[in-house]
Amino acid sequence: MKVGVDGVLLGAWADVQGAKRILDIGSGTGMIALMIAQRNPTAIIDGVEIEQEAFRESLFNVQQSPWSERVNVTCCSFQELAKGSSLKYDLIVSNPPYFDNGVKSPLGSRAQARHSDRLPLSELILGVACLLKIKGKAALVLAAESLKELQQLVELNGLYISHICNVKPNPQKPVFRILVEISNSECVVQQEELMIEFENHFDYTPEYRELTKEFYLKF
Repeated sequence: MKVGVDGVLLGAWADVQGAKRILDIGSGTGMIALMIAQRNPTAIIDGVEIEQEAFRESLFNVQQSPWSERVNVTCCSFQELAKGSSLKYDLIVSNPPYFDNGVKSPLGSRAQARHSDRLPLSELILGVACLLKIKGKAALVLAAESLKELQQLVELNGLYISHICNVKPNPQKPVFRILVEISNSECVVQQEELMIEFENHFDYTPEYRELTKEFYLKF
């Protein structure tokens, strides 16, 4: 689970402009944090990851990158971080676990990364509300069916959805992911749609290529 489309989408889509301090929740092996460090040349980026093996790999990846002085990763749960941290963030990003039901993978680390037992969406949004600066934003990538629950939780915690991007894998399939920006200021919701491929596999759309071209060698 080192590199996936969800993480690439979020790392390329999140609005990092002007952010001085950024938090990556469930940072895995560090991919999104490093993408953001590449896009924002001055921000300090904190990552939090509960799974030990992924945490160790993130440390290695950060150390090998040109941005090691600006990226810090901690091994703990997000709930622990939210309770104990005095820091506030300009931007919070997360590619959270979102599979609430279904058969779990026999590989514990994969199941932990894909299922929401350890970080329910309700606890994620509550923590985000506590850690955002006054004009801060959060960006998430979620399964499309999570939107209704997210809307309820955002309202419950005094936040607002400011931007939604509906992501389709190809013309034949429905929206399967949503990229969502959350703000603590009331606003008009901006909506857009992104399609990843045309009819043929690996035949990427110009919009997807433009969004992710700084991160794929093949583009």
